[in-house]
Amino acid sequence: MATVTFKNISKTYKDGTRAVVDMDLEISDGEFMVFVGPSGCGKTTALRMVAGLEAITGGELLIGDHIVNDLTPKERDIAMVFQNYSLYPHMSVYENIAFPLRAQRMPKREINDRVERTAKLLGLEEHLKRRPRHLSGGQRQRVAMGRALVRQPQVFLMDEPLSNLDAKLRVEMRGEITRLQHDLGVTTIYVTHDQVEAMTMGDRIAVMRKGVLQQVGEPQTLYDRPANLFVAGFIGSPPMNMFRAQIDVRNGHPLLVLEGQELPLPDGFLSDHPDLAARVGKDVVVGIRPENLQDARQAPSQYPRLTAPVTVVETLGAERHVHVRLPARRAVTDEVLDVILDVDPGEAAEFAQHADRTSVRAIACFDADTDVAVGDVCLLALTPRKLRFFDLESGIALA
Repeated sequence: MATVTFKNISKTYKDGTRAVVDMDLEISDGEFMVFVGPSGCGKTTALRMVAGLEAITGGELLIGDHIVNDLTPKERDIAMVFQNYSLYPHMSVYENIAFPLRAQRMPKREINDRVERTAKLLGLEEHLKRRPRHLSGGQRQRVAMGRALVRQPQVFLMDEPLSNLDAKLRVEMRGEITRLQHDLGVTTIYVTHDQVEAMTMGDRIAVMRKGVLQQVGEPQTLYDRPANLFVAGFIGSPPMNMFRAQIDVRNGHPLLVLEGQELPLPDGFLSDHPDLAARVGKDVVVGIRPENLQDARQAPSQYPRLTAPVTVVETLGAERHVHVRLPARRAVTDEVLDVILDVDPGEAAEFAQHADRTSVRAIACFDADTDVAVGDVCLLALTPRKLRFFDLESGIALA
C-alpha cells in the first residue's frame, strides 16, 4: 500500500483550458478518498493523472516516496476500474480476472490461487466459467473490480463505477465496495458525481469546482461545517436552504431580519459568531439544512419562528419533505448558481433572472404523521446553532 500526494498539481490543455489548478492533497496509506463535484470540475482528470493516462503540466505527483510524473501507467503499480467495466466479452470471468497476471507471466499455480481468492472475496466463485454477457450489471462490476484487485496494487482507482447500475443495485454495491476496501486496506481514490455516494463511502471527501479543490474533510465535517457556499449547496440531500438576510441588534438583542419578519436569536449569539458581529446591518447568506427547519409545534419554544406558505408535500415514509416559500431574497452568487445549474439548467436561468424576488423556495423536514397540506401557511422553527452564515461576495463561511 502507499500514500498518494498531489503537490501543486495542474493540468492545462493546449487550448488553454485549466482542468486542474494547483491541487495540494495528501491521501493516507489505506485511505478511501472520494473526489466529488459537478460535471467538468476536474475530478476525473485528477484521477487520470494518478493513473498516468493524462500528462501532468505542473507540480509533482508522488505514490509513496516516488515522484511518478514521468512513469508509464504500468510502472506506477496502480489498478483502475472504469465506468463501463471494460471486460473482454470473449473471455470467461476467470480469464478476465486472470488477464493482468498472465500479462505479467506469473506462474499458473499462483494465478489460480489469486483468482480463486479474489473470486471468493467478491462472491464470484460460481460464475468463473461464465462470460460477461451472462452476468448482471452488479456481477460485471465485481469482475471488473476483481481484475483490478487480483494484481494487489499499491493504489486502487475507481472512475464512477456505479453510474451504469440501477438505483437498488447502486445502494448494494456501495456497501460492498466500502466493505471490501476496508477489509483490504488498499489506498483508494473514487470519483463520483453523486454526493450521496461520496457521503456514504469515503473516509474523506475532496470537493472540486472548476478545477479547484474547495474543501477536504470527513463527510460529517463537510456536511456540518462547509467551507463555502458551493460545498454547502453541493453536499447534502435535500440540499441546504440558502437565502439572504441581515443580522441586526435591537435593545441589545440579536435578530435575524428577513423580508418582513424579524427572528430573535439567543443572547450571546454574536459573541459566538465574531465574523457576524462585524457585519451587523449588512446582508449575508444564511444556510440551514432541511432537518433543522422544523414544524414549530414540535420544536423547543425558544427557537426562532417564521411563517411560510406550503407549495408541495412529499411523503417519504419516515418523514415528510414540506416545500415552502420563505419570506427572503435569493442568494444569487456564482457558487449557488453552479450548484443549481448542475441539477437543473432551466431553474438556474430562472433563478438568476428573478434575483430580486422576495421569496425563496425551501424544504423543511416534518414527522411523517404531521398534519400539513398544500396551501397551508405553516409555522416553522429554525435551530439557531445549526444556522450557517456566508459572505455574500466571496461565498466563504463566516465563523
